[in-house]
Amino acid sequence: MGPSAGNAQAIVEASRYLVLATADAEGRPWSTPVYFAHMGCREFFWVSSPDVTHSRNIAVRPRVGIVVFDSSAEIGTGQGVYMSAVAEELVDGAERALEVFSRRSLLHGGRVWTLDDVRGDSGMRLYRAVAEAHSMLAKDGRPDHRVRV
Repeated sequence: MGPSAGNAQAIVEASRYLVLATADAEGRPWSTPVYFAHMGCREFFWVSSPDVTHSRNIAVRPRVGIVVFDSSAEIGTGQGVYMSAVAEELVDGAERALEVFSRRSLLHGGRVWTLDDVRGDSGMRLYRAVAEAHSMLAKDGRPDHRVRV
């Protein structure tokens, strides 16, 4: 049996961090792990400084790659969810997204986040990526053979 949307959802649900791949205006790549919250497997939220490399990259090139995986899996047994997405600093709809982010943060021992935490002089902003396509590795013996889910 191949990868399914249910497999993808389980991996996303079990993970605390995603790897966010961005590129600057000249196309130089940058990737970084970020703690995230999500709605389904489509919307992903995180909090970052607008001054860090991935946030500056999103400001000029919003198309991103995302991978969510269990880094503790034994060699040859791991599975991940690979996504292409469009990311942005989230202003409109931030209240709803912060509720989602805060609920997950509390679940993992974090805190509640408010609009004041991601606005003004706080030094932090709320970001969202909306996934356009999802894939996982096919378990057919071919290396890095991804199939859409």
